[in-house]
Amino acid sequence: MRQPDRSSGKPLYRQIADDIERRIACGEFPPGSLLPSERKLADKLNVNRSTVILAYEELRALGLVESRSGKGTWVSSNKWGITPTHSPNWHRYVEGGYFLPNLVFLRRIREALRGDPQLIDFASGELAADLAPGDEMNALMRTAGRTEYWGYDNPQGYGPLRESVAAYLRQYRDIQTTESSVLITSGSQQSLYLITQCLLSPGDAVAIEEPSYCYSLPMFQSAGLKLLRLPVDSHGLQPEIIRELFKKHSIKMLFVNPNYHNPTGTVLDPQRRSRLLDIASELAIPIVEDDPFSLTSYDSVPPPSLKSIDRRGSVIYIGSFSKIAASGMRVGWMVAPHAVVDRLADARQQMDFGPSVIPQIMAAEFLRSPDFLPHLERLRMRLLYKRDLLVEALNQQLADLLSFTVPEGGLHLWCKLNAEANDGKLLEEAIRQGAVFVPGSVYGSESGYLRLTFARTKEAEIRPGVARLAAALKNVIG
Repeated sequence: MRQPDRSSGKPLYRQIADDIERRIACGEFPPGSLLPSERKLADKLNVNRSTVILAYEELRALGLVESRSGKGTWVSSNKWGITPTHSPNWHRYVEGGYFLPNLVFLRRIREALRGDPQLIDFASGELAADLAPGDEMNALMRTAGRTEYWGYDNPQGYGPLRESVAAYLRQYRDIQTTESSVLITSGSQQSLYLITQCLLSPGDAVAIEEPSYCYSLPMFQSAGLKLLRLPVDSHGLQPEIIRELFKKHSIKMLFVNPNYHNPTGTVLDPQRRSRLLDIASELAIPIVEDDPFSLTSYDSVPPPSLKSIDRRGSVIYIGSFSKIAASGMRVGWMVAPHAVVDRLADARQQMDFGPSVIPQIMAAEFLRSPDFLPHLERLRMRLLYKRDLLVEALNQQLADLLSFTVPEGGLHLWCKLNAEANDGKLLEEAIRQGAVFVPGSVYGSESGYLRLTFARTKEAEIRPGVARLAAALKNVIG
């Protein structure tokens, strides 16, 4: 909804009514659409509830909306007194389809951040603008080589970028690969989507760490996959459980995040890494390794990737620019056997004829530029500083209510409540206090956990943000 203009001579309720009428007329709110409640719309527009009540009364007088006590307000099916002929039931279409919507908590967080730019953001898993290489990328945009062809490119990805990614992986992750085994995607989530859609079938069982970022992605359920849990402790996942799950469910694939795991921040123990690869090889189960955070290692020596010690070709490796440079570039990559790359590139071509060549050119230039390594070093130092600010604030203000293990890399702090609190109530109270986080249940954990992300939050906001979380916790817990 458009924010009313308080400097206008037109009453606020009339501005709100006119805006809703315009949206009804252009089909944004089709017949039968449920409108926001009076209280919810008043909060969103920062007006009194009585103002919204007047706006809805105006629309009812025009015959545009109908209301019923306890049922809400919706757009009339008899707009302007004319009964529409065969008006589509858009609600039925929206509720249909196989691709599920985002989880309720994530939609609520997104709505809150859109509606209140003053919220202190401990939820968004991306880098703040001051952590991204903005100056370097702007300079590259001015000096990058010209391209003569602006049409569709290879659906596997821009050739020079695949070469740069292969060189980057050899240098920084000790992964020996060539450009022919690299597929460029728009990020890790698209890589996962292509895998779930093209390499698996409805009914297949896959094993995912518990908790895991994957549980926040309904794409697994949308693909009809059966999700089995691999519990994560302070040393990472427990490989021996895979045997039991395989005997009962014939697992088809494993999805893991071994380095600075999202959301717990753990690093998979070296012995467990070897055991995981041995068991996967013995049972012929492919492993999908999501590795977005390794280069954020605060001591600049990242843990090895599974792919770098995989000698049997069991691992599909996923990475992206999002957590080490700029999420807005929408550049990610996958390293996989040639047959897999060909299959997924073919599917990618059906989706969008391949990724945009412009961000690929920029990513290729940046990966091989002399600015890349200094950027990584600055990023690590700034993330470490922000982590320490958050840890200090939590210890000072919430030591009796929260416990956590301090991570050595990544963007997140995984916290356990020392008292019982309902996830939904705590989130709503935090938003009311002016801060937002992600409840742990989004990632498949039991209630009583929360993920605090410090990469997006401004340094000056961390301490007051923790104070707002402390107020919310104390109000909910009592």
